[in-house]
Amino acid sequence: MALLNGLLLLGIAISTLWGVLALGHRLPRPWRWSGVGLWLAAGASWLWLAWQGASLAALVGIGVQLAGLLAWWRRLVPQKDRDWAEDVAHLATGRVTGKRLTLHHVRHFDWQTRDTARGGWERRVYDLERLSTVDLIVSSWGRPGIAHVLISFGFAGDDGSVDDFVAFSVEVRRASHERFSEIGGFFKQYELAIIAADERDAVRLRSNVRGERVTLYHVTLSAQARRRLLLALVASANDLAREPRFYHTVTANCTTLVFVMMRQIIEGLPLDHRLLLSGLLPGYVHEHGGLVDGYRLGELRRLGDITERAAQAHDAPDFSRRIRRGVPGWCD
Repeated sequence: MALLNGLLLLGIAISTLWGVLALGHRLPRPWRWSGVGLWLAAGASWLWLAWQGASLAALVGIGVQLAGLLAWWRRLVPQKDRDWAEDVAHLATGRVTGKRLTLHHVRHFDWQTRDTARGGWERRVYDLERLSTVDLIVSSWGRPGIAHVLISFGFAGDDGSVDDFVAFSVEVRRASHERFSEIGGFFKQYELAIIAADERDAVRLRSNVRGERVTLYHVTLSAQARRRLLLALVASANDLAREPRFYHTVTANCTTLVFVMMRQIIEGLPLDHRLLLSGLLPGYVHEHGGLVDGYRLGELRRLGDITERAAQAHDAPDFSRRIRRGVPGWCD
C-alpha cells in the first residue's frame, strides 16, 4: 500500500511539473502566470491529499485536471502564417522538371550580426545530372553531444569542378519576437522549418558570426543515393510547406528527420543514441561506412575543422572551395 501511495505521489508531482512547463510555454502571456499558479496550487492540493492518505480523491482530482489540460493540448496546431523571424520567413520548396530541380526561396544572406543581414531569397535552378557531392556539416557551440547538422549538395560546373553548393537545414521556425529554447522545443513552442540556403550564408553565420566550431565531412554516397537524398529533402520540404508541423527537440529535429530520409536510401540503418545527440552523428555515419575510408573519426574531425578557413575566406568568391582544402575526400 505504501508503494502504491508513493507511486501516486510521484505521478502527481510529474504531472504537475509537466503541466507547469506546458502552460508556461504555450499559454498566451495575459493568462500565463495566473494559469501556472492555479495549476501549481491544484497539484499541491492533490499531493497533500495523497500524503494524508486520501489516495482516491487525489487520483480523481489529478486525473480530471490532467484530462482538461490534455484536451487543450491536443487542440494546439502548428501555424502557417505568423510574423516569422527574418531568417525563417520562407520555407524551401522545389519542383523537378526533367533533369532540372528548381528550388524556390533559397536564402542568400550576408550576415552582419547574429540578428541582422543583407540579402534575401531567390529562385535557383540546378542540373540534377551535375549533382556530384554530399557533405555533412556539423556546427557545435560547446555543449557536449549537441550540435546543428546541415546537408550540403555540390554541383559541377562546365569545367567539371564542383563550385555550386546548396545547404539544407532543418530548423526551428520562430516568430520574430521569440528566442530558441531547448525546453520550449518539447512543448510545441515552435514550428518546424526546412531551409535551403547558399552555403556561404549557412556556414558563415555559424563559423564567422556566431563563433561556433564547424566541421565538414565528405559523405561517400553513390550518385543514385545522392540524388535520392536530395529529392527526399525536397519532397519533405514541400510537404512541410503544405502542412506545417511542430518542431520537437527529440523527435523532429535536424538529425532525426535526416535519418528518416537516409533510411529510405540505405536499408537496415539501426536506431542509435547518436541520432538524439546530434554532435555524435558523424561517428554513427562513419561506423556505417558513410565517410571517407582510411581515416579514423578523430582524423576526419581534425582535418574537417573548417572554422579558421571559413574566417580567412570570409569574402572570397571561392569560399566553398577554400574551406574544403585539406578535407578528406576533397582535392586541394
